[in-house]
This record gives sequence, C-alpha cells and structure tokens, in this order.
Amino acid sequence: MALTELDDGTVRSMAIGAVFSDFVGKINSLDFHRKDDLLVTASEDDSVRLYDIANARLLKTTFHKKHGADRICFTHHPSSVICSSRYNLDTSGESLRYLSMYDNRCLRYFKGHKERVVSLCMSPINDSFMSGSLDHSVRIWDLRVNACQGILRLRGRPTVAYDQQGLVFAVAMEGGAIKLFDSRSYDKGPFDTFLVGGDMAEVFDIKFSNDGKSMLLTTTNNNIYVLDAYGGEKQCGFSLEPSPNTTIEATFTPDGQYVISGSGDGTLHAWNINKRTEVASWNSHIGVASCLKWAPRRVMFVAASTVLTFWIPNTSKSTGESGMEFEARSQGEHLSQ
Repeated sequence: MALTELDDGTVRSMAIGAVFSDFVGKINSLDFHRKDDLLVTASEDDSVRLYDIANARLLKTTFHKKHGADRICFTHHPSSVICSSRYNLDTSGESLRYLSMYDNRCLRYFKGHKERVVSLCMSPINDSFMSGSLDHSVRIWDLRVNACQGILRLRGRPTVAYDQQGLVFAVAMEGGAIKLFDSRSYDKGPFDTFLVGGDMAEVFDIKFSNDGKSMLLTTTNNNIYVLDAYGGEKQCGFSLEPSPNTTIEATFTPDGQYVISGSGDGTLHAWNINKRTEVASWNSHIGVASCLKWAPRRVMFVAASTVLTFWIPNTSKSTGESGMEFEARSQGEHLSQ
C-alpha cells in the first residue's frame, strides 16, 4: 500500500502481514532503502538478508562468518550496504565493510575503530557516512576512499544521525547532550547543543523527521522524546517498560505525525505527536522489539527481535491476523562470504 496522509484509524489498523522466523539469534539492525522497496537486516547468525518489501519476499541471504554482521545501512545503490563487524576488531581493525549484495563481494574495508560500532548512518545526499563506536569516537567516511575523513572524540556512547537534507548531523553523547554540526564544516565544532532536561540516560538512537523539524530520541532506560530540531525544546515524551539487556527502537512515520515504539513488556505503541495521545497499542507477538522502522514510502513498518515481522493495515475488520495478504516465507538465494 503506497503512502498517503496517515490518520489515527489507519495507524490503529496496523497488523502483522508477514513473518520471517528462520533467524538463529537476534536481529541486530535493519534499514530500508530510501527509494526502492527494499529492506536489509543484519543478525547474530552472521547473516545479511535482503527483502522485497512490496511482496514480503526474501531475495538474498549472505553469511559473514569472519566479521559478523552488527549495524547495517543502505548506500544509495539498492544492492550495496555498509555493515559493521562483530568479530576480530582488535586484530584486523576492519570495523566497517562496504558490501555488494549483488555478487556477495566486499568492495572496501574501513579501518579505524578499535571497538564495536554502535551507530551507523549514510548521508542522504552524497557518499559520506558516519559511524559511532564504543571507542568514544565518531568517524566520518567517504565510500570512495579507505581513509577516514574526520574524527570527533567524545565522552560516552556516541549516537549519530543525518537530517533528511544531509546538511546537518546530530551526535548524542554522555549526559543526554545532543550536539548539532554543519556537515560541510563539522571541523568548526557544533553550532548548537541541546540537553534533554532531567534525563541523564544515554541516548541510544536519534532520528530526524522527514521535514527536518523534529528529532526523535530513544534512551537506554526506554524513554522517548520528540524535540524541536531548531530550538531543542521538548515537544513530548513517553516512558516505556524497561527491557534489561535489550534496547528498544522508535520511529517516526514518514509524515512526521506519529511515533511508533517497542517496549520492554513486548508491546508496541503509537502516539499522535500533535495531540500527544496514544492512538494504538499492540502485542508484538515477538517479545521485545529491538528493531523498529517505518518504510519511507509505504504504509508499513517492520519490527524485529529474533523474528522479523511486517506490519500493514488490516483493511478487513472481520479477519484476524491470519487474514492478511502476506504469509510467512523464507525462500531466497543463500551465499557465504
């Protein structure tokens, strides 16, 4: 279903339309392509999987036993991704790889981080991308060259995000501070700093709304905040059930009017930002959803734990979740690297 203006009723009607349960272990991260109907996942079983989201179909699986698969994001090319490593960081230093899903080839290694990458994002306008690591650094890269283009050193666990125009990026650091940089002159330092007042928990995830006006922050203690991206004022905040040893993810809808989130009790929640009210709550059916993203151009979101679920509007009021138009399936091409 193509994306039109969302309303409370459409959001409330979302239900599971497809299930992929053939993962061995947790799904670490996932990403939608900006323009094509594609989804990519990276999971603890060292697999990277590519899905056609228009038909809920697995297209290809590649395995990465040497490096593992942790954080992942699409480049601008629909069959190329950047993936961070889980293994051998201290010996190889190959913390990031530029992978071609088309022919299962590593196009480039990016060396520099000494510890695990915990945040990864691609610029929406050029070949730049950013990575934040537990080695207390943010590195800025260019897909076309091996060498790191810039380093920001900071305290705490860094989280990074570009705005949708690629002009600004945000870095979250220790104590709930969010620093904004001009992506063309980041070496001059941040041009603004926001503090999430009263909450000293580390920010685990940042997302900008498509119109660039709002920022969505998710903290390690499962608080969610929507901030004004220009002034930093808190527009609204929501507290979810704690999830020890598991982080949750929250997402904007493409129109920026709703926030969807997982919770520590295995539920999913949706809020209307303007009304500051909860409009829906669902059983996730997969436990705590540690990955959650809304598709850029469709009325669809995906939620994942050790299982991947596609959620679409249930237009049939009389049928339950078994009456959806997709069914679980797991075919596709499997390759090892």
